[in-house]
Amino acid sequence: MSKMRKEETTKNVWVTTHGDQWAVKIAGEAKPLKVFDRKTDAMEFAKEQAKEEKTELISQKRDGKINLKDSYGHDSRKTKG
Repeated sequence: MSKMRKEETTKNVWVTTHGDQWAVKIAGEAKPLKVFDRKTDAMEFAKEQAKEEKTELISQKRDGKINLKDSYGHDSRKTKG
């Protein structure tokens, strides 16, 4: 199994709370890409970002627990779907 070099790894896209709003963030970045009033709007934007970057979309509930993980790239070729 080959290891990915650090520069080949992509950063996951997160949907998380931002006060009373919802933020779309890139893992490791301090500032959100964009902030939304509704989680559905944040999810839509985050999904497009994850597709563009071919990475994971991870969503959290208000309590911080992860409630969704979707992959938009780098899946094993053996994986169906």
